[in-house]
Amino acid sequence: MGSNDYINNYFMPEHYNTSRQHNPNQYASLLIQQYSLRLRALYNYGARKVVLFALGLIGCAPYELKRNIGLPCVPHINLAVNLFNNKLKVLVDNLNQQLAGAKFIYVNTTGISTTMGFGFRFSNAPCCTVSTGIGEGQCLSQQDPCPNRNEYVFFDAFHPTEAANVIMGGRAYTSQNPFDTYPVDIRGLVQL
Repeated sequence: MGSNDYINNYFMPEHYNTSRQHNPNQYASLLIQQYSLRLRALYNYGARKVVLFALGLIGCAPYELKRNIGLPCVPHINLAVNLFNNKLKVLVDNLNQQLAGAKFIYVNTTGISTTMGFGFRFSNAPCCTVSTGIGEGQCLSQQDPCPNRNEYVFFDAFHPTEAANVIMGGRAYTSQNPFDTYPVDIRGLVQL
């Protein structure tokens, strides 16, 4: 939850009025409130160990770079993402304190992806030819993606490649940096 709320809603003022109704902080709070309700429902169904991935740097995705030509990343989008991520980390603490037997952890997707981009040849371009119009940013059908997908962070204009996801998953499971996960990594969560 989160990325599509920003990409396909908040930052599409030509289609939705959400950004006129809520400033970025209010919108992040609204999303966290809704997320909290859904996580509490999962808890009521029996979920006890839950991993919450922060939002990635949406402002650095090829789709946003195409809409904001000339920028290496779109600062106001990443600032909104950081507001959400900061509130998500607080939500982890709140849920761990309020729900008996619950163990929630936070994966700092933004922090991991910031350092991950250096291992790829193409960090801000899609691996496929993307569509325009309806379904904009997704790979065109009937066309082969790039043959060297392991050199790209993004498969289409939004979604990471398998290579990027492998790194993200590996660092979420065994953090390489104390800021990768909070309060423990997935390996630590399994052992709790």
